Amino acid sequence: MRRVVQISDTHLSPTKQHFACNWEPLAAWLAGQQPELVIHTGDVTVDGADVDEDMRYCCGLLNLLGAPVLSIPGNHDVGEALHPHQPVNALRLARWRSHLGPDFWVRDLEDWRLIGLNSMLFGSGEADEMRQLAWLDRQIAQAGGRRLGWFLHRPLFVEAPDEGDKGYWSVPPKPRAHLLDLVRSHDVAFVASGHLHRAHDFAVDGTRYIWGPSSGFVVGPELQPGMAGTSTLGAVSYGFDGRDYEAKIHEIPTLRTLWIDDVIHEVYPPRAA
Repeated sequence: MRRVVQISDTHLSPTKQHFACNWEPLAAWLAGQQPELVIHTGDVTVDGADVDEDMRYCCGLLNLLGAPVLSIPGNHDVGEALHPHQPVNALRLARWRSHLGPDFWVRDLEDWRLIGLNSMLFGSGEADEMRQLAWLDRQIAQAGGRRLGWFLHRPLFVEAPDEGDKGYWSVPPKPRAHLLDLVRSHDVAFVASGHLHRAHDFAVDGTRYIWGPSSGFVVGPELQPGMAGTSTLGAVSYGFDGRDYEAKIHEIPTLRTLWIDDVIHEVYPPRAA
């Protein structure tokens, strides 16, 4: 069985150490799992979208994990589509790539093709958005009969595939519709994401949607009223055996429960109008 572990939303920085206490217990747990690959589904950094030192620091930590790491960016790593203060753009993407490698990628594990997508590009209108979609079409067409699993930071949807615009929380409706068409027409086995700082595992139309929990902090109900899933700190393990697979969300008891609500104005101070 081929073992892969998904981690997410570590939010690490050499200067903003609010969540640093959870890195060593996460790394120790990963060492015990002995995965052949670690996939980080974004928000690796606290401020990496505009701070090279955050990127360098996190790259150094990931390189010490003892297993290959593939990462995809979150909003705090490369910015968001059409954000008024920190839009995803060529400069921020170049910063990510120079430190952490490609922002979208493919990895084959025998009967499986794992595809990492940069969800921050969806709806941005950037040239890289269309480049990624053309690349995705090629990776699907050239999969050679392998089963498909996707990894991205922002989930495709929060409540239902046909929901309206959920703003910050999920992929916008127009690009989502195209991606869901691909999921359905190519029988994507699972879509794994991060971003929500909640753990959840459910299926829609035969595809499994897995929300990987953060290992950094959880979010209070005031910021996520009524959202599905649980406020779990942990990771997700995957085992691939032929065309079969298993996925399990793990709560890691050695992680300290930290709430962003308590420190949000220190970590992400409001910008002046």
